[in-house]
Amino acid sequence: MLRFRSLGSGSSGNATLVEATSGGRTSRLLIDCGFTLRHLEVRLARAGLSAADIDAVFITHEHADHIGCAHTLSRREGVPVWMSEGTWLATGGRDFGGHLHLAHDGADIVVGDMLVQPFTVPHDAREPLQLRCTDGARSLGVLTDLGHATPHVLGRLMQLDALLLEFNHDSDMLAGSRYPPFLKQRVGGNYGHLSNTAAAAIASAVMHAGLRHVLAAHLSEQNNRPEIVRRVMAEALGAREDEMLTANAAEGSPWLDL
Repeated sequence: MLRFRSLGSGSSGNATLVEATSGGRTSRLLIDCGFTLRHLEVRLARAGLSAADIDAVFITHEHADHIGCAHTLSRREGVPVWMSEGTWLATGGRDFGGHLHLAHDGADIVVGDMLVQPFTVPHDAREPLQLRCTDGARSLGVLTDLGHATPHVLGRLMQLDALLLEFNHDSDMLAGSRYPPFLKQRVGGNYGHLSNTAAAAIASAVMHAGLRHVLAAHLSEQNNRPEIVRRVMAEALGAREDEMLTANAAEGSPWLDL
């Protein structure tokens, strides 16, 4: 069985927990840990877990709201941390106490009964990677911090059972915000973040009968609203607004089973 939950998603911090259970054994992957260790432990406790229950950490890129306490967590718990070489260099090439592993596009990673498949994405970071996770029967795609969808990205999202997808901003809200022009250009550019419209187009493109969950994540607190996201998602997926799921910065989401 595969399941996942967001521990929190937004500009203040991001972390996603993925579990694969088989034959009485559970393997747990933490994708990003963009919080202090204390705050991460509080969020893990809500899921009935502790930092000691994490089998591996994958860091998608070096921005603070994603890498957070990775170094401290790895050294304290002895947990392996995966990231691209570019991400590692962008963080200053820190010593992870022998627990660092370098990830590459197309190079599968085994975490217990889970196969983790990194893929490159266009974002304004050194060498960002996003993920497809599978237990062999079910597959989850995790895609945040994306400027635009390339054919390579879309190819990695086909035939998923669930997708955690960035719905960062409403384009009109961003244009009318108090952000300075350079920041508006960065967020809305080809290496920034997905607008609601762009994210909905991705969800629509990969939609199929077996896609059970689409969880909207990384909503901007300044330039988006959950009710806007749910409306756009519902239109794209041909579903009701009250069926649409969004993760928030404070509590993330409940567990979602695949």
